[in-house]
Amino acid sequence: MTQAAPALSADDLTPFTHTLYKHRLTLPRTSLEILQINVGKLCDLACRHCHVEAGPKRTEIMQWPTVSRLLELLAHAPQVHTVDITGGAPELNPHFRTLVREARALGKQVIDRCNLTVLFRPGQADTAEFLAAQGVKVVASLPCYTQANVEKQRGLHVFDPSIRGLQRLNALGYGRADSGLELDLVYNPLGASLPPSQTALQATYRQELSEHYGIVFNRLFTITNMPIKRFLHQLNLEDRYESYMQTLLEAFNPQAAEGVMCRNLLSVSWDGQLYDCDFNQALELPLGNRHRSLWDIETLDEINAGHIAFGDHCYGCTAGAGSSCGGALT
Repeated sequence: MTQAAPALSADDLTPFTHTLYKHRLTLPRTSLEILQINVGKLCDLACRHCHVEAGPKRTEIMQWPTVSRLLELLAHAPQVHTVDITGGAPELNPHFRTLVREARALGKQVIDRCNLTVLFRPGQADTAEFLAAQGVKVVASLPCYTQANVEKQRGLHVFDPSIRGLQRLNALGYGRADSGLELDLVYNPLGASLPPSQTALQATYRQELSEHYGIVFNRLFTITNMPIKRFLHQLNLEDRYESYMQTLLEAFNPQAAEGVMCRNLLSVSWDGQLYDCDFNQALELPLGNRHRSLWDIETLDEINAGHIAFGDHCYGCTAGAGSSCGGALT
């Protein structure tokens, strides 16, 4: 339910928070339910839209003391039902499997945000089988169902292993009815435009992937490209930053704003720093505008009392049907 506007001074108002103010929205934090963990920026790909600028040359990797501290906090956080593991390619972190096993042992749902191609990299021969054995939910990036569009965004020779990765997951039961193994796909627009209808695009994905490759999946998530990092660089090169921001601003949706993921999610970086969301982490905009790490808190419950740090990039989550790590919001 929309809440009364807070008492703000002119100094408190950025363009995004001013928009919230006009719509009498406050967006306080709700109870923490999702812990999203970036275990490192090392990746076998360097996608054009990647908001963390991951790639094969990145060296930032979450070390064991940080993983151990996370597990310690999780063990005393029954309200956190989901551990969402991202990267980079999270599977390349040497502690990835331990984190998955221990989180599952604590009764948490675990999500692996998989780029699919990593399943065929050295040392990853049994990763798909490991994920299935642990009952991990896979959220796989596939920005289109055509080779040309996928490789324009993710690089040459990426489409074929992506398709083979999905087929391999299907063979293990992922995406199939009654298997208990969830497989969701993620779509990002190729350029400076909002995603189309998630429902309509999901139907098209189902038809195309099934007809041409025999692939099945559970859901498709549409995610708006955030005007930060690599995509921001692309916008500036094309002189489209202002027009894209205007598109996002004009499409502001109060209903989507009320459902933004930062309200019940905590984002943890590879070095243990805390953020309101993965996008704020990429921008190094700390939790509630206050620098805190895993070692600065005694329990995850402390996060519930904090404020959310907003910026103009937040228009990406509130435009049109909205956008989050779980797809459209309305």
